[in-house]
Amino acid sequence: MTSTGTEASAVLGAVRGIAARLRENGREAEERGWLPEENIQLLDKAGVFRTAVPRAFGGLDLPLSDQFDIVAEIARGCGSTGWVANAWVSSAWLISQYPDQAQEEIYAGGSLRVSGGFTPTGRATRVEGGFVLNGSWRFNTGIRGADWNILAALVERDDDEHEEVYAVVPASAMTIADDWDVSAAAGTGSSTTSLTDHFVPAHRVVDGFEVLEGEVAGRSNAGAQSGREYGLTLYVMALSVAAYVGMARAALELFLEKVPGKGIAYSHWTETREHPYVQFQVAAAANKIAAAEGLAALYTRRIQEAADAGERLSTEERVETRGRIAYAVQLAKEAVETLHAVSGASVIVKSGAFQRVHRDILGLSLHGLLAQLGGFEAYGRVLLGLEPDTEYI
Repeated sequence: MTSTGTEASAVLGAVRGIAARLRENGREAEERGWLPEENIQLLDKAGVFRTAVPRAFGGLDLPLSDQFDIVAEIARGCGSTGWVANAWVSSAWLISQYPDQAQEEIYAGGSLRVSGGFTPTGRATRVEGGFVLNGSWRFNTGIRGADWNILAALVERDDDEHEEVYAVVPASAMTIADDWDVSAAAGTGSSTTSLTDHFVPAHRVVDGFEVLEGEVAGRSNAGAQSGREYGLTLYVMALSVAAYVGMARAALELFLEKVPGKGIAYSHWTETREHPYVQFQVAAAANKIAAAEGLAALYTRRIQEAADAGERLSTEERVETRGRIAYAVQLAKEAVETLHAVSGASVIVKSGAFQRVHRDILGLSLHGLLAQLGGFEAYGRVLLGLEPDTEYI
């Protein structure tokens, strides 16, 4: 096993060891609208926040498949914690696409948590030495525990054209609204954040198109030598699926734990597990989880192969990957719904973890980048010989 493989196994093993504790803290996370500090410290100690940081800065620089396995295991313990970890890890990777000066500044500690508002609802004004940033950003997952924050903004210009940039600011500079009151993924603390007249030096601002295409100048880690040139949108979507897979695994695990000795109310069935319909549904759910895992293994392998070779996936491959990502999310959601339907009424008790998994995966499956609506449309269009009609690939 390579040193990278050994390190990945160590992080995965550590996370597997704390998954039960993350699950125990699930209700507290939900009720307070943010992760317990214990969860963050446990993940930090396990090495999670070093997984996407380049080795040059003391990170582990793990391949995509290893990052996926780690995030999935976190989500098996707690869906909200898994979603936040996914956001922090993927945004930490994005810093590797910035100029060297920004990387040296932001990666200095080796362990890094980065959140982000990637919808360009802010405005950036060019000034000497950088930009002045104003605006607000919704759904800023993980901002309450982040070190830095990436913000998408439109550059103010005199003509009718617009230019999108991604600026990195200290998380401490953000004003956080108390507006995260939701029925799913409540522990993610994905509040609205805002910034007023904040100066951002030029080395921490990149052109939106250039960062999406991996073409930012002033970085020495570009190309095949890094093995991490994934492409921003595809990488973020690919890693996010891990949270859904982890939640689906948790649902199956929780269901199987409860079923021995449990009967079917208002029937002669004293053992739920002996009913053929229940057997059928459990098998269907397990196979849907396995299918989601299989799709994820296919696309993570292909994305990594291209990155290792310094190649960019073709438009057709990227669209196909987005279609597979959407279907993996759908399969994971369906697996949880299937198990929920044969769990009995007691499953709605808030002290139980299953109902939280069920609500979390239903809510997160509505994410615009990961839902079937966009993913299947683009893939179907390409299969039918049309253009994908989306830049989100």
